[in-house]
Amino acid sequence: MNNSAKKTAIPAILARVQQNNEVLVQRNGKLRHLLNILPAGTEWFEVPDAEAARAALARKDKKPGELSKSPLVLELPGGCLSVWLRLDEAKPVFDRHAALRQALKSLLDEHPAELHVALYGADDFRVRAAGEAAYVAWLNGARLPAWKSEKAPAALERVVLHGVSGLDLKREQALAEGNTLCRQLTLLPPNLLTPATYRERIRVLAQEAGWGIEEYDVKRLKKLKAGAFLAVARGSGHEDAAIVRLTYAGKDPGGSTLKGIKGKGQRIALVGKGICFDTGGHNLKPARYMHNMHDDMNGSAVALGILLAATRMKLPVNLEVWLAIAENHLSPEAYTQNEVVTALNGTTIEIVHTDAEGRMVLADTLALAAKAKPQTILDFATLTGSMATALGERMSGVISNRDELAKQAVAAGRACGERVVAFPMPEDYDEALDSSVADVKQCTLEGEADHILAARFLNRFVGDTPWLHVDLSASRCKGGLGAAGSDITGFGVGLGLELISRMAAKQD
Repeated sequence: MNNSAKKTAIPAILARVQQNNEVLVQRNGKLRHLLNILPAGTEWFEVPDAEAARAALARKDKKPGELSKSPLVLELPGGCLSVWLRLDEAKPVFDRHAALRQALKSLLDEHPAELHVALYGADDFRVRAAGEAAYVAWLNGARLPAWKSEKAPAALERVVLHGVSGLDLKREQALAEGNTLCRQLTLLPPNLLTPATYRERIRVLAQEAGWGIEEYDVKRLKKLKAGAFLAVARGSGHEDAAIVRLTYAGKDPGGSTLKGIKGKGQRIALVGKGICFDTGGHNLKPARYMHNMHDDMNGSAVALGILLAATRMKLPVNLEVWLAIAENHLSPEAYTQNEVVTALNGTTIEIVHTDAEGRMVLADTLALAAKAKPQTILDFATLTGSMATALGERMSGVISNRDELAKQAVAAGRACGERVVAFPMPEDYDEALDSSVADVKQCTLEGEADHILAARFLNRFVGDTPWLHVDLSASRCKGGLGAAGSDITGFGVGLGLELISRMAAKQD
């Protein structure tokens, strides 16, 4: 193993960043891995080795402006691997992040200890490009879990930014740390991330980050009559499932520490689906669809990543994070089709398909979150195949009981480079969930518009609280997505952080 299977959740140690105000006009012989970032256009500025870059482009019959579409990779005298990119600020954030990821890949594939980024152009361009480059380098330079017999490659240790100084990169660093935590947890195999060991990791992380923690274990959930969650948890003989509540008390605009979740300022609840492995239960998944079902806890990892990033940034908000942690197993005790169970808020549910377990565990978790009366609830879940069918794996879908909140999510996604599409949630879709024996059906067997039906089902458990549901169809994308170069993308951490940052900025 090149990464030990520790039962801790210590966030990745990101590379140190050094800023050098002088624009790099002469390359010394010690530079081994260099990314040159120029504005879109044809000007070369005073870039070292520009003549070699021009000659390479001419040999390939390409023009300088084409460097904004695909980077140029050169091996220069002295053993320097040099990559050239023109960053087009007219393009969306997602495209810029993807371009930087592509440009950095050749450099980071060699697992350097040190990376140099040379920035050219106007001062304001260099500042903006430096922040984005640092974020993408942090994200892809961190080591992710892997279990191979050969020695683990070293993580990136230092990034040197040439052409800028005095930049505050706390937000970029916090976001990279939160995204990396999300990916680290999601990548853990199911034998190393069971509900019990996941809860252990969360306890360690809560202690390190200074969060409040409360665990609603099976015994406590039985007393609360959380029948929807417990129906799913029944299939595992370990009784290690739980709903975990974490709290972060931010600071008000005056700077005084808030006293718990009932303090001043925005109070936002984050809810995450944490199914550590999903067999489908009695409606067993075929092998093709059961593969990678340890990813089904990704929504909870996204919520943890957002919480960590918000904590590192000391955002002036109160966050209450609810994680629905369980497994969906096949056993004699597992729940079955046609059962009727009663959720925590008293709603009776007719079970139609045991592989629709995500909405079951979220139902009781959302009910608990709503009971605490936050201003807003944001939930994150790898919930439906129909969302992946609608959008593929390059975007995620959002659905809300407030049109304005859905619009805010789309704008936040555009701003942070995590693209989302808002879907409607019309009331007449409830007809498909009408049951003759219970208040509501869990789902239908037809599968049509299941992402909307799932949202209509979950809407019954949030009361009148403004609520946004994020169906994470982009949690895994082969080859990476946007800023992230790994198949597990960490999608949702940037979106959530952007949303709550905007909410914090609006408070009095």
